[in-house]
Formats: sequence, C-alpha cells, structure tokens
Amino acid sequence: MPSPLGLAAPYGGDEHGLICGFWIHPERPTEALPTLAQAQARLARPEGGFLWLHLNLAHAGALPWLRRNAALAESFDEAQQQGSRSSRIERVGEHLFAVLNDVTFDFAFDVGDVSTLWMQVSEHLVLSVRRAPLRSVDRLRMAIKRGDRPRSSVALLDHLLRDQADELQRIVRQATERVDDIEDALLAGRHAGHESEVAALRRLMVRLQRLLAPEPSALLRMLSNPPDWVAEQDKQQLQQASEEFALVLRDIQALQERIRAVQDETSARVAQENNQTLYVLTMVTVLALPINLISGLFGMNVGGLPLLEHKHGFWVVVGLIVVLTGLVTVLLLKATGRRK
Repeated sequence: MPSPLGLAAPYGGDEHGLICGFWIHPERPTEALPTLAQAQARLARPEGGFLWLHLNLAHAGALPWLRRNAALAESFDEAQQQGSRSSRIERVGEHLFAVLNDVTFDFAFDVGDVSTLWMQVSEHLVLSVRRAPLRSVDRLRMAIKRGDRPRSSVALLDHLLRDQADELQRIVRQATERVDDIEDALLAGRHAGHESEVAALRRLMVRLQRLLAPEPSALLRMLSNPPDWVAEQDKQQLQQASEEFALVLRDIQALQERIRAVQDETSARVAQENNQTLYVLTMVTVLALPINLISGLFGMNVGGLPLLEHKHGFWVVVGLIVVLTGLVTVLLLKATGRRK
C-alpha cells in the first residue's frame, strides 16, 4: 500500500533507483510511493491526481526500468543519452519534455557545480531523472512532504521552475555580497588575492546564464500550442514563471557587468603596481651603475692600474663613485620631473 508521507521508505532506497515518488491530488492527502511497484499500481488508478516519480539515472537499474515500463518520448531518451545541456521546455506529442540545468545540492560557487534534470510531463505522470542531487528538486520534494499539493502535473513543473528561480536568486545575492566585499577592499587599497576570485565569479555567472536560461523559442511554441490536457490557468502560470526566471537572468547579467568592472579595476591596479615596481628596479640599477663600472675596472688584476701606488687612492676612487652616483641621481630626478 502507498505510505503516508511521514512513513515513507528511506530516501533513494528503491532497487530501480527511485529517489522519491508521490501521488498528488489537489483535494486529497498526498501519498508517498516508496517503490516503483507501488507507483505502477497507483498509476493504474490515478483517481484524478497525478504521480511524480524522481529517479537517479546513476543507478544501474533506473534506465532499464524506464525503457521497460514508461512510455518515454524519443526526445527524452535521446537527450539523456547525449547529455543535452540546453535548458528548454517543449511539446513532444501529448507530452511536455523539459531539460532543466540546476545547481547541485553541494553547490560551492564552482563552475562544475551544475547538473541536468530531464523531465517528461503528461496528464497523470511526471517523470524526472538526474545524475547528481539538485537543490531545486530537493526543495520541491520537501515542499510536497510539508503538504504542498500542486493542482496538476504542469503546476508541479511550474513549482519547480519557481524554486529554481528562488535558488538562483539566492546564489546571485550571495555573489553580489562577495562582489561588494571585493569592491570595498579595492576602495581601501587592498586587492591582493582577489584576481582569481573575481575571475571565478565571472566564469560562474557566465555559465549559469548560459546553461540555466530556457530557450525562449521552444517555450513560446509550447505555450502557443500545448497538449489538450493542459489547462489555461496552468499555461498562464508557466508563462509567469518563465518571466520571473527571465528577471533573475537579467540580475545575473547586471552582476556580470559589475564583476567585469571590478576585474578591470583590479587588473589596472595590478598593472600599475607592476609598473611602479619595474620603475624602482630600473632606478636602483641605474644608480648602481657607477659603482659597478668602477669596481669592475679596478678589480682587474693587471698592471698599470691608476692610483695603485697613491697613498690616498682608495678615497679618491670612493669620491669619484660618490660624485658619479650623485650626478646620475640628479639626471634621473630631472628626467622623472619632466615625465610627471
């Protein structure tokens, strides 16, 4: 028998890779489906609700079970085999097919912390598969366990998109705070060590914008010609969710501009410091030229060296070095003054 939500089987404990399964009805308590056998039994009598089955594609038994027991659309099978990375929602026959890229559960602001969720949505069944734990899916799972009941399978997809937008907004907020700290450090003249962090943030924002932005053309085609079972209210909610997602993507684009400005400022300051260091080294080298030249000449072990027999020869040479060094210093100071 299906289990109450509080008595569900261990997370991901099914032999075919089922991570979680729910029978959801807008007017009745949600039932947890710990095994795919129970899910198949419930699918035979949906009673007006729908099933959500979320599977781990890394499990050896997941894909064989899907091919044997689920009417997978051709696009679903091809996309997960090819590792499709383009986010999109489109109509395939009487199904909705979605490829959604999301941040992994252990997201740590690394460009590799993004993975893909494949979904097939029909009137009474939502199939979703992934290879790595995803944050938005976990938020949706916990929301359903707390009692949220999407009214339809499309409403579940809408819920997931909104959760994904919220999670992405949280990441943008954290990244913005980090950029604020870096800007404050730059204004205070402390920028050492920030170059790599700024570059990593910029790569992350570019990757998130590229992977998470749904293809607008595919979504518009689906919304203009959805399957007959998609309610008008669900279609409007999905349109609103995509618009909210677009707002978050615009925030990412604005943050990219800020990061680019910070990166340019950091690079300019590093270049300025390098130029100053090189200038100081050049000055030291030029100032040391007289003493190096004279010490080199008088260090030659040959006959006929001047002042060799002079009782004040050493001090004469020292005085000569001081005079020449002073002359070079005056010339450098004049050259520096003209440069400024």
